[in-house]
Amino acid sequence: MEAMTNERGGFASSVASRIGTVFGRGGSKGVRKPGDHGFLSNLYLGNLVPVLLLVLYGTVVIWSASLTIAEASFPRHLAGIALGLVAAAFVWRWDYRVMQTSDTVILIAIIVLILLPKVPGFGYSAKGMTGWVRIPLIGFRFQPSEIVKVLTIFLMASLGAQYNGKIELLGDYVKLCGVLAVIFGLMITQDLGTGLIILVVGASIIIVSGARRSWVLVTIGIIVVGAALVVGLSLSDRVPQAFKLLKDYQLNRLIVFVDPSVDPTGDGYNLQQAKIAVGSGGFFGKGIGNATQAGSGFLPEAHTDFVFALLAEEFGFAGAVVLMLLFAWAILSTVSLAQRTEAPYAKLILAGVATMWTFQLLQNVGMCIGIMPITGIPLPFISFGSSSMVVQLTTAGIVQSVWSHRPKSA
Repeated sequence: MEAMTNERGGFASSVASRIGTVFGRGGSKGVRKPGDHGFLSNLYLGNLVPVLLLVLYGTVVIWSASLTIAEASFPRHLAGIALGLVAAAFVWRWDYRVMQTSDTVILIAIIVLILLPKVPGFGYSAKGMTGWVRIPLIGFRFQPSEIVKVLTIFLMASLGAQYNGKIELLGDYVKLCGVLAVIFGLMITQDLGTGLIILVVGASIIIVSGARRSWVLVTIGIIVVGAALVVGLSLSDRVPQAFKLLKDYQLNRLIVFVDPSVDPTGDGYNLQQAKIAVGSGGFFGKGIGNATQAGSGFLPEAHTDFVFALLAEEFGFAGAVVLMLLFAWAILSTVSLAQRTEAPYAKLILAGVATMWTFQLLQNVGMCIGIMPITGIPLPFISFGSSSMVVQLTTAGIVQSVWSHRPKSA
């Protein structure tokens, strides 16, 4: 692996190589050993076990929430898990490599899905946001933005794999960034949280594709300046509303992150109650069904956006540590598989999946303890929500597909 890293010279290759040496060096470079047969040989247990344990952990948390929160329908949660497991099993048996040459089709599908909630007759509003789609006649609802996350991973991996680990020309790097910018720009008009996930995931794939360090640093600088400009324009009373890219609730969440006292009855209240819930859990928590912040209605969205606060109140610091360890196991096993995979396309897909899980974990936990702004990003495998659960389990199925379709030894 070190030889390949030195030969290709990508900025992220050396970083990923060091991570892989820390976790899960075992194996044979992702190549099947002679004699590997049977059902279990097609399962990557190093990733499957922690994912299933996370789902089980989340099931307990949502069951507890359903005891006091009417919206936390436990049967619906179980239905989401069942659909997710079916989707994961299908993707596991499906050859992910067929997506490698479908970048144009994937991009069109992404744009259609992002715009679909704005189509009359399909868009469905919930909690002030039109980010859902309801299928006429049958009434089935889902969030297209969740599907966009997975398709973005496939798209950026397909485009990045063409450079075989090293992007030589600045024009190629700009092209990759331009495609990602289009998707991000369309998404933030609908959901800033999902837009940030797409931006971070896409950026990680571009970096692992072999982008030069200097290009990445310049891009980060441009993003910081651009973000400051967007926030400044949105705050200014002299700027026409049409030029303000951030909606009022999105801007308010950023302001509350800096000073929670600005909105003591809105997002500032939500943040304070989340902190109280996390702190009141102590070391071992109050026990299942004894979360007074959520049970008494003080903690809003305890089963979705602030599910970590609910978990920490019931299971305490020890329960939070268990959660982090399970996520570390799932994420690092994905990184380890990426290190043992020679195919650039598979490597980039795994990098995207690991990044998505990592960012969503850090963002959800961070906003519950006040070190990240409130964005409404769900906690993978834990938060209530069928669309999120199905997509997260599907990404776990993608990891299994990469494993089961790894090349056979000669």
